[in-house]
Amino acid sequence: MVILLMFLALGIGLLIFMFSEAHRTHVEERTIHLSRFPENQQPLRLFFISDIHKRTVSSKLVEKIPGEVDFVIIGGDLLEGGVPLLRARQNIQQLKTLGPVYFVWGNNDYEVSQMQLKQMLTDEGVIALKNEHVFAVSKDGTTCHFAGVDDLSEGQMNLKRAVSSIEPEQLTILLSHNPNVIYYVDEESKVDLILSGHTHGGQIRLFNLGMYELGGLKEKRKIPLFVSNGYGTTSLPLRLQARAQTHYITLKRKE
Repeated sequence: MVILLMFLALGIGLLIFMFSEAHRTHVEERTIHLSRFPENQQPLRLFFISDIHKRTVSSKLVEKIPGEVDFVIIGGDLLEGGVPLLRARQNIQQLKTLGPVYFVWGNNDYEVSQMQLKQMLTDEGVIALKNEHVFAVSKDGTTCHFAGVDDLSEGQMNLKRAVSSIEPEQLTILLSHNPNVIYYVDEESKVDLILSGHTHGGQIRLFNLGMYELGGLKEKRKIPLFVSNGYGTTSLPLRLQARAQTHYITLKRKE
């Protein structure tokens, strides 16, 4: 009986820990050096958040961001079925206090009314990228292109259209909810960095094994690929060995 109670207590303790991990408010600081970053221009400062799902972006999170932000990137799954559109709007309103907001669709974003979601994004001044790109200029005058593709599973991804007409010498950051976009990218795609989410880092890992790799900066096919563990959760509001995270990313020239 004592042993059973001990196991029960350990199980409850583990669930509490996993719930706590899923609701962390963590901002990871990271510097990424890019070989084609414009010479004699100031670094770009990005706040990257992906897979918000059911969570709330609070002022507590915003206050943890360590410096000024040039651009805010939402890497898909802003919400999911059952999440009130008002919550997503309020989350965007918090993020807008940091800087201009760019968004790409994730698979769960297709679980809500597309007409209402698109209208809300427009009303809030969010730059939604679906197989298209925009030219962006930071507060310090540093320039880049943000190219965004539709979700690989639920949307109609068209990378070629997203990067069309971008000059080869111009810095291009590709936004894709699903990191598997890397298998569609080649030298002609003119991509310098990919920002993705979707995997949640496996969300629940045992002995460092999970359904997906942990997030982080990887290099695949000679292209830097940054994958976030994500801010929210899907299915179960639990995490283990794949902490919830957002990112303050500084882009600089690789010497």
